[in-house]
Amino acid sequence: MKQVVQNYKSGELAVLDVPVPGCKPGGVLVRSAYSLISTGTELMKVSEAGMSMLGKARSRPDQVAKVMQSVATNGLPATYRKVMGKLDSYTPLGYSLCGVVEQVGTGIDEVKVGDLVACAGNEHALHAELNWVPKNLYARVPDGLAPRHAAFGTVGSIALQGVRRGEPQLGEVALVIGLGLIGQLVVQLLVASGVRVVGVDPDPVRCELAERLGAAACGDPASAAVEAAVAELTDGHGVDQVYLAAGGGSNQPVELAARLCRDRGRVVDIGKCRLDLPWNAYYEKELDVRFSRSYGPGRYDPEYELEGRDYPIGYVRWTERRNLACFLDLVARGRVDVEPLVSHVADFDDAVETYQHLKDGDLKAVAVLFRYPPHVLEAPVPEVAVPAVNVRPRPARATRTPVRLAFVGAGNYATSMLLPHLAQRDGVELSAVVTTTALSAANAQRKFGFAQATTDLDAVLGDKAIDAVFVVTRHSSHAELTRKALLAGKAVFVEKPLALTEDELTGVLAAVEESGNDRLQVGFNRRFAPLLTEARKRFGARTGPAHLRYLVNAGRLQHGSWYLRQGTEGSRFEGEGGHFVDTASWLLGADPVSVYAVASSGNEGGGDIQAVLRYPDGSTATISYVTTGAPGFPKETLDLVADGKVLRLDDFVRASVYFASTAGRKKWVSSRLPKARDKGQSAQLAAFVRAVRTGGPMPVPLESLVATTAATLAVQAGLAGGAPVTLARTR
Repeated sequence: MKQVVQNYKSGELAVLDVPVPGCKPGGVLVRSAYSLISTGTELMKVSEAGMSMLGKARSRPDQVAKVMQSVATNGLPATYRKVMGKLDSYTPLGYSLCGVVEQVGTGIDEVKVGDLVACAGNEHALHAELNWVPKNLYARVPDGLAPRHAAFGTVGSIALQGVRRGEPQLGEVALVIGLGLIGQLVVQLLVASGVRVVGVDPDPVRCELAERLGAAACGDPASAAVEAAVAELTDGHGVDQVYLAAGGGSNQPVELAARLCRDRGRVVDIGKCRLDLPWNAYYEKELDVRFSRSYGPGRYDPEYELEGRDYPIGYVRWTERRNLACFLDLVARGRVDVEPLVSHVADFDDAVETYQHLKDGDLKAVAVLFRYPPHVLEAPVPEVAVPAVNVRPRPARATRTPVRLAFVGAGNYATSMLLPHLAQRDGVELSAVVTTTALSAANAQRKFGFAQATTDLDAVLGDKAIDAVFVVTRHSSHAELTRKALLAGKAVFVEKPLALTEDELTGVLAAVEESGNDRLQVGFNRRFAPLLTEARKRFGARTGPAHLRYLVNAGRLQHGSWYLRQGTEGSRFEGEGGHFVDTASWLLGADPVSVYAVASSGNEGGGDIQAVLRYPDGSTATISYVTTGAPGFPKETLDLVADGKVLRLDDFVRASVYFASTAGRKKWVSSRLPKARDKGQSAQLAAFVRAVRTGGPMPVPLESLVATTAATLAVQAGLAGGAPVTLARTR
C-alpha cells in the first residue's frame, strides 16, 4: 500500500510503498476514503523538517531538554547516534480520516466490514491507503453524512473539546483568536451553543468566512473594530471566554485575551501559541487559564487508546471517542457545516506536490483533503436516479375563463416577480392567498386584490372553484405542498426547486401517478426570456456536439440569509442551480446523462462551484456558479458554441449570434437594449395560464422538470463524493 512519509532530518516528503498493517485484536482495518491535512499542525511539522539543525533545536526546546538529559545519562556519542538515527528515519503524517472497514479484529462487535467510520490519531489515522485503528479511536459515520465531511472528525473533536473546556452558557459572548481550521470550527460550535462570537485573524478572507458561518463580527487583531464589537456586545464588560486557536511565536494573542476578557473570565488554549502571560493583567482580572488536551479525555492514555478500556460514562461523560461521535452527529444534523472550509481536494497520488504548494504559499487553504482512488474505496459509481414519469393523464377539462388562482406563500419573490404579472392579466382571478401568518396574507390581499386571505391550506385545496395553485414558500416545503396540491387535482406552479432530495422527487411523481394529474410547472423562467428565445431561433439547428459555458456571478449572501440554512433548506446551488441546468438543457435540446462537480474556495452554499454536465450526443455544459466575483460584473453570461456558430448572452440585456461564412464574418445582434432585464417571468406565467385555461400541455414537459431536478441534486452529490455522478433513468 501507499503512505505519505517525511524524513525529519532532510525534510524530504514521499509517498512510499509500505506493507499493509495487520488487523490486530481490539481494532479494525480501514481503507481510507478521505484524509484531512491539518494546515496548522502538519504544516508546522513540515516546515520544521526543512530547517537547519539549529532551527530545529530552537523550534523544539522540549526535545533539546530531553537530548541534554540523555547526554548526561548515556554520554555524547551514544546520544548523538540515537538522535541522528531517529532524525534520519521516515515518520508518518496525518491524524484525521474517514474510510471503510475492511477487516474486523477479535473483540470488536459494534462495526462490521463495509461500515463507514471516522478515525483519529497520529499513529492510526495516517495519510495511508490502509490503517489499523483501535476501537476507542474510531466512530461509525451517521447515515447520509458524506465521507469528505466525516474526515473532519478528529479536528472537529479537538475544537469540541476546547469549547467544552470553556464551559459556554446560553447568551454569553466569546472571543476566538485565530480563524484557521480549528478556529472556524470553534466559531460554529459556539454559535450552535447559543453563544455570540467575535473572531480575530489578520486574514480578511478568514474573517469574512467566519462571519458567514455565524460570527457576529470579525477583524484584524490590531483593528479598533474588534474592541468596538466586544464593547457593544458585552456592554463594555468584556467577553466571557477567549479561545486561543492561533499559532506562531507572537505573544499578541494572550495579551489581547487579557485586554478583552471580563473580570474572572475564562481563557482556553487550544492551539500552540506563545503563552508568556502578562502577570498583572491576568492577576488583576483573576482570569481562569485552561488548557484543552487534544481530542478529549483518553488522549495519551495507552490503556484507553491502545487497549480499548473505556472510562465509565457516569464519571467521564465526554471521552475521545464520544467527542468524535458527537461531532459527526452535529455535522450530520446540519448544526456544523464543514463544506465551506474545504479549500482544495487533491488526489492522494499528488500528496507531495500538495504539501509543497501549501508550504510555499501557492495554495492558501483552510482545509485540504486527500481523495483516495476509487479502486481503493471499492465503492460503486455514484448515481442519482431520474424517476420515470408513469401517468395516464385525466381528460382535459373544458376551457373556461377566468382562471382562478391560489397562492401558497406571499414572500418577496412572489410579490415582486410573479404577482405583478398576474394581478392585471385578463382572464385571471386571484382567488385566495394562504400564508402561515394572518398579517402577511392580509397584506397580499390588500396589495394584489385576492378575493380571500387565509391560513387554512386544506380549505383552499378543497375549493373546487380554484384551478391552479402557486407554491412560493421556503424550499424545504416545496415537494410536500406540490404533492398535496396535485392530489387535490390542481394545476401546480412551484418555484424552484421542485425537491431537495431524491425521496422528495419520487414522492411528487408518486402523487402524479396516483392522481393522474400531471399539470405541473416549475419556475424555470429563463427559457422563456424573449432575448434568449430570439437568439436560439437565430442560432438555428445544429448537427454536431455543442459546448456551453454559463457563468453565474451570484455574489455573496448577506449575513443571516436563510440560504445559509443548508441543514433544512438545502444548499444555495440546490435552490438556484435548476435555473441554469434547465436553460442549458433547453438550449442543447436534451437532458444530461452525467454530472461532475467540484467546489473551489469554500464559502456559503458549498463554495464556488464548477459543474460539468454531459449530454447524450457528446455535448457538454459547464456551469460556473461563483460568489467571489466583482459585484459590478454582470450576473449571468452565456456562450454556446457549435457547428461554426457562437451564441452569446450578456445578462439578458444583449444577445448576439456569430456565423461562419465564406463571404466573411456575419453576425446577428439584438436590435435594441430592453428597458429592463427580462428573464422570462411574464412569458412563462402567460404560458402556464394558457395551458390551465385550455387544458393543453404544460409549458415544459414533466420529464424535463424531473431530469433538471435530478441533475441539480447530482451536483450536490458530486461535491460530497468527489466523483462523477451518473444520472440513471429508471423504468
